[in-house]
Amino acid sequence: MTTFTDRAAAILPGGVNSPVRAWNGVGGEPVPIASARGAYVTDGDGREYVDLIGSWGPAILGHAHPTVVQAVQQAAASGLSFGATSAREVELAEEIRGRYAPAERVRLVSTGTEATMTAIRLARGATGRAKIIKFAGLYHGHSDSLLVAAGSGLATSGVPDSAGVTPGTAADTIVLAFGDEDALTDAFAEHGQQIAAVITEAAPANMGVVRPPLGFNRLISTLCRNEGAVMIVDEVLTGFRAGPAGYWGVERDEDLAAGVEPWQPDLVTFGKVIGGGMPVAAVAGRADLMEQLAPLGPVYQAGTLSGNPVAVAAGLATMRLLTDDVYQRVAAASEALSGGVSEILTDAGITHAVGRAGTLFSLFWGLGVAPIAFEDVARQDTAQFARFFHALHDAGVYLPPSAYEAWFVSQSHGQAEIERVLDAVRAWAATEA
Repeated sequence: MTTFTDRAAAILPGGVNSPVRAWNGVGGEPVPIASARGAYVTDGDGREYVDLIGSWGPAILGHAHPTVVQAVQQAAASGLSFGATSAREVELAEEIRGRYAPAERVRLVSTGTEATMTAIRLARGATGRAKIIKFAGLYHGHSDSLLVAAGSGLATSGVPDSAGVTPGTAADTIVLAFGDEDALTDAFAEHGQQIAAVITEAAPANMGVVRPPLGFNRLISTLCRNEGAVMIVDEVLTGFRAGPAGYWGVERDEDLAAGVEPWQPDLVTFGKVIGGGMPVAAVAGRADLMEQLAPLGPVYQAGTLSGNPVAVAAGLATMRLLTDDVYQRVAAASEALSGGVSEILTDAGITHAVGRAGTLFSLFWGLGVAPIAFEDVARQDTAQFARFFHALHDAGVYLPPSAYEAWFVSQSHGQAEIERVLDAVRAWAATEA
């Protein structure tokens, strides 16, 4: 009998349309998801799971929120695509700027990869320089110059680079260890006049969740400003998810509380939450930089589906529903779940560490201290995570199928869902200890 996996493998490379869905990091055959609502997803056989993927971040309100679904239905009834500007594009951009002050100008695109690719091109065009600095283990999408020592799916499959990335492209990418202030300072001392940009995740969330060392983002900002380079902050995962103003907002509030002037990114990229589950992303930042984009400037970027009216309607509805109360509920769920899992593992004598950044968190298996650099992240016990993954999946909990990914909760994850997850963790820990 032909299975779903057989059918998928016969037509889709690897049976999937995005690598991490293949479960290569945990083994076994992935089940197709048929529907999602609130804190749950349901597979093709009708089995329900507490979902801790959340479409990799955008389902912060919970799946199929009725207000968002209604906004999509109404937008679709007016036309699926215009290929022309619509009012909602402007409204979504204004919503982003209202929450994230450095986003003086906003260009909507369709994917996070497109956003970071555009930001790199813009930085090179504005500075007339070629080299960029990125950090090992941080993932910024699959454009060529950023697939060098990347995280996310590449970390899961153990592939440090992608075939098809030319040596010339790789030569323009300087890779440093995340959090290494001396290496960053030395790189600017050696290549300063050649560096167009430093790109970093506001808080790394593609090699597990890593809180940046105190002052590291500020150092990047200072070096870029002093050397005429562009600081690109990737908030595709953390933007409006780690907190109301992304992870930049978390550090801004800490700086203000300490009486310190907050650092500012020059460019920032968004995705996930601003689309509410639909394909919307953005590059934003300083007005003088953003106005180097066509049609005002010489840096070309275009997209027929950029600002698609149906996708923008989902993002706008989602953003408008993200009140302080929603963030408090998400933070409470994140703290209860991460803290509860950690307590169970500790009581069972299972070595682990919890990485947190705002409302985002992940576990590092076999490590006693939360890591910062990817070389330390890569030492975790991925085999133990694979056992954990399958035990929880059998118990009706849908985890990210990789030890290198963040866990995502939503406002819909209440006490019942958290207890269901914790019960599954207790049962597994009793067999593993």
